Amino acid sequence: MLAELARRGIETVPAGRNTARLQEAAVAVGLPDAEQRVADTGDHQSLVNALRGCDGVINCAGPFTSSGAAVVRAAIAAGCHYVDTSGEQLYVKKIFDTFATEARNAGVTVVPAANDGCVPVDLMAHILADRLGPAEEIITTHVVVGGGGMSRGSLRSVVETIDAIRAGGMAYQDGDWRPGGPARRTAITLPGRSEATPVMPFPVSEVVTIPRHIRVRHVQGLTEAALGDRLNTPLTPQIIENLPEGPDDDSRRTQHFTYVLDATGTDGRRARGIVQGPDTYGTTAVIAVESVRRLIAAPAEPGVLAPAQAYHPTAFLDFLVPHGIQRTVEDVAAT
Repeated sequence: MLAELARRGIETVPAGRNTARLQEAAVAVGLPDAEQRVADTGDHQSLVNALRGCDGVINCAGPFTSSGAAVVRAAIAAGCHYVDTSGEQLYVKKIFDTFATEARNAGVTVVPAANDGCVPVDLMAHILADRLGPAEEIITTHVVVGGGGMSRGSLRSVVETIDAIRAGGMAYQDGDWRPGGPARRTAITLPGRSEATPVMPFPVSEVVTIPRHIRVRHVQGLTEAALGDRLNTPLTPQIIENLPEGPDDDSRRTQHFTYVLDATGTDGRRARGIVQGPDTYGTTAVIAVESVRRLIAAPAEPGVLAPAQAYHPTAFLDFLVPHGIQRTVEDVAAT
């Protein structure tokens, strides 16, 4: 994240718990003279002091389920727009449920889940809804290939939310979010594949965001069913601590993601949106930085917002094209 901020020439104040690690990170990206502020998520006033005077906050210190709300609360108190890189579905819903009024009253905009998956998928869902009108359902499928595995932070988030992941997370149905239950589809034909891929329910963040700006009866997230086997691999804090901080540059260069949205209108018409790109961690940095930059440069309505409520869908997706994120929308024949 710091590297992307430095590349964009955005004045940055790194904040965190450990002075030595802050300095090391700042030096590594060419910002040795950047002001650094020390704060802990367990100390509200220290967080507020660390954020005060800044225009916006990017929170990338997961797991968010246990610590994210503290940073949101401090950002609102400090008068800072806020985005984070969470992919934790229940946490994202908690932020909408808890802070909408508080953020609105403070004139602050909060956009959780400003990451490689939620932002482009949420924006694409709005484009599909413009094409189809009111929707019967939107099903999103996430597939990531290569990349050398997850970072320590991502693995800690998995451990903290493993029960929700194994249960498939929430789905949206007829005006409310509830346990998703079995997927309506057990296999999906993905772009570039001739055979249908088995899929399983997965707690993606856009299940929380899409119904906030689209008239839709049912929204559910899926991923490849093969992930289920990997979720049975034992993970403890000690195991995670002994792993590399994250995938190396060579591994990240091999990574490729495909996110598919299958939408059905209430009149039976169908359309598919596809978002593809490289390097989920690098893409998340680009998206998070641009997300907070836009909130500062052209403020959205205050409150807790879905990406498509905070940003113009086509304009933001166009911005991502030079970064290797491609999108297509196609009508699908009724079956």
